[in-house]
Amino acid sequence: MTEETVAAPVVAPITIPEIKPGMVVRVHEKIEDTNAKGEKRNRVQVFEGLVMGVRGAGASRNFRVRKVTDGFGVEKIYPIASPNVTKVEVIKQMRVRRAKLSFIKDFGRRLKEVVTRKAKAV
Repeated sequence: MTEETVAAPVVAPITIPEIKPGMVVRVHEKIEDTNAKGEKRNRVQVFEGLVMGVRGAGASRNFRVRKVTDGFGVEKIYPIASPNVTKVEVIKQMRVRRAKLSFIKDFGRRLKEVVTRKAKAV
């Protein structure tokens, strides 16, 4: 008997930058919508917010993103290895001293942005 090898569909892995708490990121997520007629369509929805924390290690890592919309706080948890996450853009980095930023929910002040300094040519 001969064995046939079944080729699994090769999915191109996306490159996700190193995500740290305090970063403001823009997450592009695939969403399947259904209209009134029952037709399904796929689209990409963008969710921009502050990374509140990162959990896990390796492929099972996930990160929590929070934004405030119309006075309501919205938090979403994204697995790093999810096929629904198409792209993660880092907008800016805030200066934080904690791994989990749960205190930001009740925090009145804003975080300071990290200023990247260019090296001076001598």
